[in-house]
This record gives sequence, C-alpha cells and structure tokens, in this order.
Amino acid sequence: MFIQGSTIGDAETELFNINILERLSLSKIEGLLIRPLKSGDYDRGFLQLLTQLTEVGNVNREQFLNRFHMMRTTGSYYIIVVEDVSIGKIIASATLVAEQKFIHNCAMRGRLEDVVVNNKYRGKHLGKLVVNIVLQLARYLHCYKLSLDCKDHLIPFYESLGFKREPSNANYLNIRFPNENTTEQSHL
Repeated sequence: MFIQGSTIGDAETELFNINILERLSLSKIEGLLIRPLKSGDYDRGFLQLLTQLTEVGNVNREQFLNRFHMMRTTGSYYIIVVEDVSIGKIIASATLVAEQKFIHNCAMRGRLEDVVVNNKYRGKHLGKLVVNIVLQLARYLHCYKLSLDCKDHLIPFYESLGFKREPSNANYLNIRFPNENTTEQSHL
C-alpha cells in the first residue's frame, strides 16, 4: 500500500490534503493505494461500494461533484479510500467527520461513519485498516473523542479496535425523516 497525491496537471481534486495521511503511520500493502476521496472517484465505483453498506439512491455525477465540493469546502470531512490499483476501483472506505465544538476548550469531536469493504475483499483486515487510519487521523487532528453507531453484531469488531460502550452514556436515539422526494438534494 502506498499513498499518492494529485500530480501537477491532474484535473482531479482531493477531498483533503494528502500530506495529512503522509504524517500517519500507515502500513504498506502491495497493490493497494490509501488516499483521500477524489472528485474522479465517481468513476472508480465509490458509490457502488457504498451500496454494500446502505441505500445510496440514484446519484448522478453532478450531484456527486456538488456534494464532494461542499464537503471539501467545510474542511470537516475526511473520507479515506482504499483503491485496488490493478483494477482502478475503490474497495474500502471510511469517513471521519470532525465536529467543531465550544466545549473542551473549543475542541473537535470525531465521528466514524460509513465504514465499508467490498464484499469480494472481506476477510483481509481492510475494515480494521480503514478504522485504524481514522483513529490515527482523529488523534492527529486532536479530537477529544471518536464515536460511532453500528449494528449490534458489529459491536465486537469495534470493541476489538479499542472502542468502548460507556455504561452511563450508552443511549443512542435518532429521528428519521421520511424522504418524500428522493431525487432532491439537501438544501445546504
């Protein structure tokens, strides 16, 4: 595994600066490339990979690029991808969302989101790899905590990576809003 940034003249844009990943202790695995999500990853199967995690919808290239650039502008989204360079496809991904807070001396809180490994590559410890990269990245960004939600059967996996359920704070509640128009994007 090696890390590669955009080259001069490359029309693709990275979601965040590749230099951040270069400062982390990342293992090398031959044939795999760890890097930030790029604007060209629409064509490398990024959305198809996400369908193995949850419903994505019918997102066209323009919608993908609009969302990509909105995320890039905020500076709070760190989507890590693993590309199989032999086929030019995204095979694993995880997201760190860095939420800026007033509490803890204006600290940042990290949220681990959208961890997914292509089902043809499962069992090769790529899930652990992308989660560990997000853990390192959260520490690098000085997040005071990193949290996640997951299905019950995945709790042992995340506990094996150091996540703990907090006995007095183990409640997770949400409200899901019905999506009346699935083709409409967020108004942000």
